[in-house]
Amino acid sequence: MEVIGDMARALVLRTNQVRLREEMDKLAVEVSTGFVKDPGQHLNGDLTGLQAIDRSLSRLEAYRINTTEATFLTSSMQTTLDEIQTRSEMVSQTLISAELTPNGPLLKTMSEDAENALGQILNGLNRSVAGRFLFSGTATDRRAVQGIEDLLTDVRASLAGATSMTDVETALDTFFGAGGTYETVTYEGSNTGISPLRLSETETANVDIRATDPVFREVLKPLVMATLATDSSLGFSQDLQVEMLAASGRNLLGAQQDIVELRAGLGALEARVEETNTRNAAERTATSMARLDLVGADQYETASRYESIRAQLESLYAMTVRSQRLSLAEFL
Repeated sequence: MEVIGDMARALVLRTNQVRLREEMDKLAVEVSTGFVKDPGQHLNGDLTGLQAIDRSLSRLEAYRINTTEATFLTSSMQTTLDEIQTRSEMVSQTLISAELTPNGPLLKTMSEDAENALGQILNGLNRSVAGRFLFSGTATDRRAVQGIEDLLTDVRASLAGATSMTDVETALDTFFGAGGTYETVTYEGSNTGISPLRLSETETANVDIRATDPVFREVLKPLVMATLATDSSLGFSQDLQVEMLAASGRNLLGAQQDIVELRAGLGALEARVEETNTRNAAERTATSMARLDLVGADQYETASRYESIRAQLESLYAMTVRSQRLSLAEFL
Protein backbone atom coordinates (compact mmCIF):
# COMPACT_ATOMS: atom_id res chain seq x y z
CA MET A 1 0.00 0.00 0.00
CA GLU A 2 1.42 3.38 -1.08
CA VAL A 3 1.91 6.03 1.57
CA ILE A 4 0.99 9.68 0.99
CA GLY A 5 4.60 10.58 0.26
CA ASP A 6 4.88 7.95 -2.44
CA MET A 7 1.66 9.13 -4.10
CA ALA A 8 2.80 12.74 -4.02
CA ARG A 9 6.15 11.82 -5.55
CA ALA A 10 4.44 9.83 -8.30
CA LEU A 11 2.14 12.76 -9.06
CA VAL A 12 5.08 15.16 -9.28
CA LEU A 13 6.91 12.79 -11.62
CA ARG A 14 3.89 12.42 -13.91
CA THR A 15 3.33 16.19 -13.94
CA ASN A 16 6.93 16.81 -14.94
CA GLN A 17 6.73 14.13 -17.62
CA VAL A 18 3.68 15.81 -19.18
CA ARG A 19 5.34 19.22 -19.03
CA LEU A 20 8.54 18.00 -20.64
CA ARG A 21 6.69 16.05 -23.35
CA GLU A 22 4.64 19.15 -24.24
CA GLU A 23 7.81 21.22 -24.38
CA MET A 24 9.47 18.62 -26.61
CA ASP A 25 6.46 18.56 -28.96
CA LYS A 26 6.57 22.35 -29.24
CA LEU A 27 10.30 22.38 -29.92
CA ALA A 28 9.95 19.57 -32.49
CA VAL A 29 7.43 21.66 -34.41
CA GLU A 30 9.69 24.70 -34.28
CA VAL A 31 12.72 22.72 -35.47
CA SER A 32 10.79 21.20 -38.40
CA THR A 33 8.96 24.37 -39.51
CA GLY A 34 11.48 27.05 -38.57
CA PHE A 35 8.74 29.09 -36.90
CA VAL A 36 7.62 29.42 -33.30
CA LYS A 37 4.60 27.29 -32.45
CA ASP A 38 2.78 30.02 -30.54
CA PRO A 39 3.15 33.34 -32.43
CA GLY A 40 0.79 35.10 -30.02
CA GLN A 41 2.99 34.36 -27.02
CA HIS A 42 6.15 35.13 -29.01
CA LEU A 43 4.76 38.55 -30.02
CA ASN A 44 3.22 39.31 -26.64
CA GLY A 45 -0.28 39.21 -28.11
CA ASP A 46 0.34 41.81 -30.85
CA LEU A 47 -0.52 39.93 -34.06
CA THR A 48 -1.26 42.97 -36.25
CA GLY A 49 1.99 42.84 -38.20
CA LEU A 50 1.89 39.07 -38.60
CA GLN A 51 -1.68 39.14 -39.90
CA ALA A 52 -0.76 41.82 -42.46
CA ILE A 53 2.19 39.74 -43.65
CA ASP A 54 0.05 36.59 -43.91
CA ARG A 55 -2.54 38.48 -45.95
CA SER A 56 0.18 39.67 -48.31
CA LEU A 57 1.54 36.15 -48.70
CA SER A 58 -1.94 34.79 -49.38
CA ARG A 59 -2.52 37.45 -52.02
CA LEU A 60 0.86 36.79 -53.63
CA GLU A 61 0.11 33.07 -53.75
CA ALA A 62 -3.12 33.81 -55.64
CA TYR A 63 -1.12 35.97 -58.06
CA ARG A 64 1.41 33.15 -58.49
CA ILE A 65 -1.35 30.74 -59.48
CA ASN A 66 -2.80 33.28 -61.92
CA THR A 67 0.55 34.04 -63.55
CA THR A 68 1.24 30.31 -63.90
CA GLU A 69 -2.14 29.85 -65.58
CA ALA A 70 -1.61 32.87 -67.84
CA THR A 71 1.84 31.60 -68.86
CA PHE A 72 0.41 28.18 -69.64
CA LEU A 73 -2.49 29.57 -71.71
CA THR A 74 -0.48 32.11 -73.69
CA SER A 75 2.27 29.59 -74.45
CA SER A 76 -0.24 27.01 -75.70
CA MET A 77 -2.05 29.61 -77.80
CA GLN A 78 1.22 30.85 -79.27
CA THR A 79 2.12 27.31 -80.30
CA THR A 80 -1.25 26.90 -82.03
CA LEU A 81 -0.97 30.24 -83.84
CA ASP A 82 2.50 29.31 -85.03
CA GLU A 83 1.14 26.09 -86.51
CA ILE A 84 -1.75 27.91 -88.19
CA GLN A 85 0.56 30.52 -89.67
CA THR A 86 3.08 27.98 -90.94
CA ARG A 87 0.49 25.69 -92.51
CA SER A 88 -1.60 28.43 -94.11
CA GLU A 89 1.48 30.19 -95.50
CA MET A 90 2.72 26.98 -97.10
CA VAL A 91 -0.58 26.17 -98.80
CA SER A 92 -1.00 29.75 -100.02
CA GLN A 93 2.19 29.44 -102.07
CA THR A 94 0.76 26.38 -103.81
CA LEU A 95 -2.66 27.87 -104.50
CA ILE A 96 -1.31 31.04 -106.07
CA SER A 97 0.23 28.97 -108.87
CA ALA A 98 -3.19 27.61 -109.96
CA GLU A 99 -3.33 29.99 -112.91
CA LEU A 100 0.00 28.70 -114.22
CA THR A 101 -1.05 25.04 -114.54
CA PRO A 102 -4.81 24.92 -115.13
CA ASN A 103 -5.41 21.18 -115.55
CA GLY A 104 -8.01 19.08 -113.75
CA PRO A 105 -5.84 16.61 -111.78
CA LEU A 106 -3.49 19.31 -110.52
CA LEU A 107 -6.39 21.55 -109.48
CA LYS A 108 -7.88 18.62 -107.58
CA THR A 109 -4.56 18.08 -105.82
CA MET A 110 -4.52 21.73 -104.78
CA SER A 111 -8.02 21.41 -103.32
CA GLU A 112 -6.97 18.33 -101.40
CA ASP A 113 -3.93 20.16 -100.03
CA ALA A 114 -6.19 23.00 -98.91
CA GLU A 115 -8.57 20.51 -97.29
CA ASN A 116 -5.72 18.95 -95.33
CA ALA A 117 -4.62 22.37 -94.12
CA LEU A 118 -8.22 23.24 -93.22
CA GLY A 119 -8.53 20.10 -91.11
CA GLN A 120 -5.27 20.82 -89.30
CA ILE A 121 -6.29 24.39 -88.53
CA LEU A 122 -9.70 23.33 -87.23
CA ASN A 123 -7.94 20.79 -85.01
CA GLY A 124 -5.71 23.59 -83.77
CA LEU A 125 -8.72 25.72 -82.88
CA ASN A 126 -10.11 22.74 -81.00
CA ARG A 127 -6.90 22.22 -79.05
CA SER A 128 -7.41 21.15 -75.46
CA VAL A 129 -4.69 21.33 -72.83
CA ALA A 130 -5.17 19.96 -69.32
CA GLY A 131 -8.83 19.33 -70.15
CA ARG A 132 -9.41 22.95 -71.16
CA PHE A 133 -10.28 24.09 -74.70
CA LEU A 134 -8.24 27.18 -75.54
CA PHE A 135 -10.42 29.02 -78.07
CA SER A 136 -13.93 28.40 -76.71
CA GLY A 137 -14.25 31.42 -74.43
CA THR A 138 -15.76 30.55 -71.06
CA ALA A 139 -17.03 27.22 -72.45
CA THR A 140 -13.68 25.57 -71.77
CA ASP A 141 -15.36 22.18 -71.47
CA ARG A 142 -16.32 21.88 -75.15
CA ARG A 143 -14.61 22.25 -78.51
CA ALA A 144 -14.55 25.60 -80.25
CA VAL A 145 -15.69 24.60 -83.76
CA GLN A 146 -17.35 21.75 -85.58
CA GLY A 147 -15.35 19.17 -87.50
CA ILE A 148 -14.36 19.68 -91.11
CA GLU A 149 -17.16 17.53 -92.58
CA ASP A 150 -19.90 19.50 -90.82
CA LEU A 151 -18.32 22.78 -91.85
CA LEU A 152 -18.01 21.80 -95.51
CA THR A 153 -21.58 20.47 -95.60
CA ASP A 154 -22.91 23.83 -94.39
CA VAL A 155 -20.74 25.77 -96.85
CA ARG A 156 -21.87 23.58 -99.76
CA ALA A 157 -25.46 24.51 -98.95
CA SER A 158 -24.48 28.19 -99.00
CA LEU A 159 -22.70 27.84 -102.35
CA ALA A 160 -25.50 25.93 -104.08
CA GLY A 161 -26.44 27.74 -107.26
CA ALA A 162 -23.31 29.91 -107.39
CA THR A 163 -21.95 30.25 -110.92
CA SER A 164 -19.50 33.13 -110.73
CA MET A 165 -16.69 34.36 -108.53
CA THR A 166 -18.93 37.13 -107.28
CA ASP A 167 -21.55 34.58 -106.22
CA VAL A 168 -18.94 32.51 -104.37
CA GLU A 169 -17.38 35.45 -102.56
CA THR A 170 -20.78 36.84 -101.56
CA ALA A 171 -21.88 33.47 -100.16
CA LEU A 172 -18.65 33.00 -98.23
CA ASP A 173 -18.68 36.57 -96.90
CA THR A 174 -22.18 35.96 -95.59
CA PHE A 175 -21.26 32.57 -94.14
CA PHE A 176 -18.20 33.86 -92.26
CA GLY A 177 -19.55 37.35 -91.56
CA ALA A 178 -21.12 38.70 -88.38
CA GLY A 179 -24.22 36.69 -87.52
CA GLY A 180 -23.45 34.18 -90.28
CA THR A 181 -23.51 30.40 -90.13
CA TYR A 182 -19.91 30.17 -88.97
CA GLU A 183 -20.67 32.30 -85.95
CA THR A 184 -24.04 30.75 -85.09
CA VAL A 185 -23.56 27.10 -86.06
CA THR A 186 -19.91 26.20 -86.75
CA TYR A 187 -18.66 27.89 -83.61
CA GLU A 188 -19.66 25.83 -80.59
CA GLY A 189 -17.88 27.76 -77.85
CA SER A 190 -19.19 30.57 -75.67
CA ASN A 191 -19.78 34.11 -76.89
CA THR A 192 -18.43 35.29 -73.54
CA GLY A 193 -14.70 35.62 -73.17
CA ILE A 194 -12.85 34.44 -70.09
CA SER A 195 -12.30 37.13 -67.47
CA PRO A 196 -8.89 38.79 -67.28
CA LEU A 197 -6.53 37.13 -64.81
CA ARG A 198 -5.34 39.32 -61.94
CA LEU A 199 -1.53 39.16 -61.93
CA SER A 200 -0.79 41.81 -59.31
CA GLU A 201 -2.34 44.86 -57.71
CA THR A 202 -1.96 46.79 -60.95
CA GLU A 203 -1.60 44.14 -63.69
CA THR A 204 -4.15 41.90 -65.40
CA ALA A 205 -3.83 39.51 -68.34
CA ASN A 206 -6.58 39.25 -70.93
CA VAL A 207 -6.09 35.95 -72.76
CA ASP A 208 -9.47 35.99 -74.49
CA ILE A 209 -8.80 34.70 -78.01
CA ARG A 210 -11.76 32.80 -79.46
CA ALA A 211 -12.27 30.88 -82.68
CA THR A 212 -14.65 33.64 -83.82
CA ASP A 213 -11.77 36.12 -84.01
CA PRO A 214 -11.68 37.81 -87.47
CA VAL A 215 -8.12 36.56 -87.92
CA PHE A 216 -9.28 32.96 -87.96
CA ARG A 217 -12.23 33.68 -90.22
CA GLU A 218 -9.92 35.30 -92.77
CA VAL A 219 -7.78 32.16 -92.77
CA LEU A 220 -10.64 29.68 -92.89
CA LYS A 221 -12.58 31.44 -95.64
CA PRO A 222 -9.98 31.06 -98.45
CA LEU A 223 -9.17 27.53 -97.32
CA VAL A 224 -12.84 26.55 -97.57
CA MET A 225 -13.06 28.21 -100.99
CA ALA A 226 -10.02 26.29 -102.21
CA THR A 227 -11.27 23.03 -100.74
CA LEU A 228 -14.65 23.25 -102.48
CA ALA A 229 -13.37 24.72 -105.76
CA THR A 230 -13.19 21.30 -107.38
CA ASP A 231 -16.09 19.75 -105.48
CA SER A 232 -18.08 17.72 -108.01
CA SER A 233 -21.41 18.35 -106.26
CA LEU A 234 -21.09 22.09 -106.88
CA GLY A 235 -20.19 21.70 -110.55
CA PHE A 236 -18.00 24.77 -110.97
CA SER A 237 -16.43 25.28 -114.38
CA GLN A 238 -12.69 24.79 -114.68
CA ASP A 239 -12.18 28.51 -115.28
CA LEU A 240 -14.05 29.28 -112.07
CA GLN A 241 -12.07 26.61 -110.23
CA VAL A 242 -8.81 28.22 -111.30
CA GLU A 243 -10.09 31.63 -110.30
CA MET A 244 -11.23 30.36 -106.89
CA LEU A 245 -7.94 28.59 -106.15
CA ALA A 246 -5.78 31.52 -107.18
CA ALA A 247 -7.92 34.00 -105.24
CA SER A 248 -7.75 31.70 -102.20
CA GLY A 249 -3.97 31.71 -102.36
CA ARG A 250 -3.81 35.50 -102.55
CA ASN A 251 -6.33 35.98 -99.74
CA LEU A 252 -4.60 33.44 -97.58
CA LEU A 253 -1.27 35.15 -98.10
CA GLY A 254 -2.86 38.49 -97.26
CA ALA A 255 -4.20 37.06 -93.98
CA GLN A 256 -0.68 36.34 -92.76
CA GLN A 257 -0.18 39.91 -91.59
CA ASP A 258 -3.16 39.65 -89.26
CA ILE A 259 -1.81 36.41 -87.80
CA VAL A 260 1.58 38.04 -87.25
CA GLU A 261 -0.05 40.95 -85.44
CA LEU A 262 -2.12 38.62 -83.26
CA ARG A 263 0.99 36.64 -82.37
CA ALA A 264 2.92 39.82 -81.64
CA GLY A 265 0.22 40.99 -79.24
CA LEU A 266 0.20 37.61 -77.56
CA GLY A 267 3.99 37.67 -77.33
CA ALA A 268 3.88 41.08 -75.64
CA LEU A 269 1.39 39.67 -73.15
CA GLU A 270 3.68 36.70 -72.49
CA ALA A 271 6.56 39.08 -71.74
CA ARG A 272 4.40 41.18 -69.40
CA VAL A 273 3.24 38.08 -67.53
CA GLU A 274 6.85 36.96 -67.09
CA GLU A 275 7.92 40.38 -65.82
CA THR A 276 5.04 40.49 -63.36
CA ASN A 277 5.83 36.99 -62.16
CA THR A 278 9.43 38.02 -61.50
CA ARG A 279 8.33 41.06 -59.49
CA ASN A 280 5.84 38.98 -57.52
CA ALA A 281 8.48 36.37 -56.75
CA ALA A 282 10.83 39.05 -55.42
CA GLU A 283 8.06 40.53 -53.28
CA ARG A 284 7.08 37.07 -52.02
CA THR A 285 10.69 36.38 -51.01
CA ALA A 286 10.98 39.69 -49.16
CA THR A 287 7.66 39.17 -47.39
CA SER A 288 8.59 35.63 -46.38
CA MET A 289 11.85 36.91 -44.93
CA ALA A 290 9.95 39.54 -42.96
CA ARG A 291 7.70 36.81 -41.55
CA LEU A 292 10.74 34.77 -40.62
CA ASP A 293 12.23 37.75 -38.80
CA LEU A 294 8.96 38.23 -36.95
CA VAL A 295 8.08 34.71 -35.83
CA GLY A 296 11.04 32.62 -36.95
CA ALA A 297 12.63 30.23 -34.47
CA ASP A 298 16.37 30.22 -33.86
CA GLN A 299 17.26 26.81 -35.28
CA TYR A 300 20.43 26.35 -33.23
CA GLU A 301 18.89 27.47 -29.96
CA THR A 302 15.72 25.44 -30.56
CA ALA A 303 17.68 22.28 -31.40
CA SER A 304 19.86 22.74 -28.31
CA ARG A 305 16.80 23.17 -26.09
CA TYR A 306 15.22 20.12 -27.68
CA GLU A 307 18.24 17.95 -26.84
CA SER A 308 18.32 19.35 -23.30
CA ILE A 309 14.62 18.63 -22.74
CA ARG A 310 15.04 15.15 -24.21
CA ALA A 311 17.88 14.42 -21.79
CA GLN A 312 15.79 15.68 -18.85
CA LEU A 313 12.86 13.52 -19.92
CA GLU A 314 15.05 10.44 -20.19
CA SER A 315 16.42 11.11 -16.70
CA LEU A 316 12.91 11.58 -15.37
CA TYR A 317 11.80 8.28 -16.92
CA ALA A 318 14.76 6.57 -15.25
CA MET A 319 13.85 8.09 -11.89
CA THR A 320 10.26 6.96 -12.32
CA VAL A 321 11.31 3.41 -13.03
CA ARG A 322 13.59 3.33 -10.00
CA SER A 323 10.99 4.88 -7.71
CA GLN A 324 8.43 2.21 -8.65
CA ARG A 325 10.80 -0.77 -8.44
CA LEU A 326 9.55 -2.61 -5.28
CA SER A 327 10.86 -5.80 -3.66
CA LEU A 328 9.56 -8.06 -0.87
CA ALA A 329 12.66 -7.26 1.23
CA GLU A 330 12.02 -3.48 0.95
CA PHE A 331 8.35 -4.04 1.83
CA LEU A 332 9.26 -6.08 4.94
